[in-house]
Amino acid sequence: MKIGSENRTKVIAASALGLLAVVRVGFMIWPSGPAIPPAAASSPAPASPSSSRSSSSGKTLESKANAKLVASADMSLDPTLRLQLLHAVEGITYGGSGKNIFVEQADAPPIPDVVKNPVVEVPTGPPLPPAPPVINLKFFGFANKAGEPKRIFLSENEDVFIAAEGDIVNRRYKVIHINPSSAEIEDVLYNHSQNIPLSQN
Repeated sequence: MKIGSENRTKVIAASALGLLAVVRVGFMIWPSGPAIPPAAASSPAPASPSSSRSSSSGKTLESKANAKLVASADMSLDPTLRLQLLHAVEGITYGGSGKNIFVEQADAPPIPDVVKNPVVEVPTGPPLPPAPPVINLKFFGFANKAGEPKRIFLSENEDVFIAAEGDIVNRRYKVIHINPSSAEIEDVLYNHSQNIPLSQN
């Protein structure tokens, strides 16, 4: 039995990937550049005589320069300690906003919203009862015989009724009074009366 003779391309690809992995690990272990000696990095630059004369203005210029140095520092993955950057950060002073974050302080009271046009609700009292429905009956004639009480013809939609005074029509409307030109009808469900004129159809 021969190992790798069946699939030669897979063996070549695996060996190439293994070689690439070994090269990558070698670059990670070996340093990429010369290390800076700590004595040279930690030695401060000598002060010039002109900077010693104006110490107050020099501090502000130095802190601005230190801030620029920190901001412009190379953000690489180099793990060496850069002492000049640490000294630059030490020179920056925090001004603050005057609020102590370590002491509990009451929050400022919220400012109420100002309403430009306030809506005033007027008490209306109990709601008014709904208006009674209109009586749909039509008065269209008389059905009188001599010696009998007055009777009239009333219609609602296609239904025709004959009624005298005091009769109830369609189980809802009561004929109160009959006049020669109109009839007074009361809706007994809503306790509402209405005059219905004689219609000539």
